[in-house]
Amino acid sequence: MSVSRKPPASTMDSMLDPRVIDPHLELVDHSSLSEDEITQVVNVLKGIRHWREAEAALSFESRNHMRLNETDMKALRFLVMSKNQKMVATPGLLAEHLNISTAATTKMLDRLTAAGHIERSVHPTDRRAVMITITEGTHEQVRETVGRSHARRFDVAARLTPDEREVVIRFLNDLSDTSNKQ
Repeated sequence: MSVSRKPPASTMDSMLDPRVIDPHLELVDHSSLSEDEITQVVNVLKGIRHWREAEAALSFESRNHMRLNETDMKALRFLVMSKNQKMVATPGLLAEHLNISTAATTKMLDRLTAAGHIERSVHPTDRRAVMITITEGTHEQVRETVGRSHARRFDVAARLTPDEREVVIRFLNDLSDTSNKQ
């Protein structure tokens, strides 16, 4: 008999419901909301959880397929953007973008070079510097996975009205701000 590692959806949903997890209103004051309003708020939270799980699964699948970690994937996305903007990418720019040390950047670049994802060459205007470019094959892989996913998300956001987008922007920014408060 196998044991499920994930609680059933109804249990997962109830973990978002203050009526279940905080029935005495110690943390969440929902006393001014009707039952329907609380249910709607819980549905928003369920939608966020569902999106985060889908995003995490896609990210894991892309990284696993390409045998990369999260920082490596971020580096490749930066190199795609650099290529698209005709910007010369250097180890220093990459380290700054990823907020990692130059030593960590060097190790990452060694890994990505060995795997055939990037190439290093002499900088076109500063012969002392190194230029990093993404290989064509890796560029296509990133474009097909991350790029297509982003395109679908863009289409969803584009279908909203300008007023709806403003509400979503405010909501997501406010939601992000809650992570910074303790």
